[in-house]
Amino acid sequence: MDEAPERRFTLEEAEAELPRLRELLPELQEARRRVLASGERVRGVARRNGGGREGTDYWRAIETLRRGVEDVAGRGIVLRDADSGLVDFPAEREGRLVYLCWRLGEDRVAHWHDVDAGFGGRRPL
Repeated sequence: MDEAPERRFTLEEAEAELPRLRELLPELQEARRRVLASGERVRGVARRNGGGREGTDYWRAIETLRRGVEDVAGRGIVLRDADSGLVDFPAEREGRLVYLCWRLGEDRVAHWHDVDAGFGGRRPL
């Protein structure tokens, strides 16, 4: 069974996603910080009382991360780095697959790179 082709974004479609990403990515960053900060504490507390409040906060943060990552992936966007808010939008340029590249804090989608180049290979549009 063939897989459906990966979504390809135009520049306009990618930029239309930015308001949602500007809202969602800080939530993912905060949830990730909570998970990392409380993970060790929760494991220790869970042995004594099942996790208590720390456990509840930890699992809420895990759920926020799960929902956010699924939201981004479901839109066809590739989340590269939650910490920096780096995402790629699959696109076509000169007949080949490339990524339109955007990072939280940037005003617009203004870069692209080849699929095997990564962030270091970003070039201006």
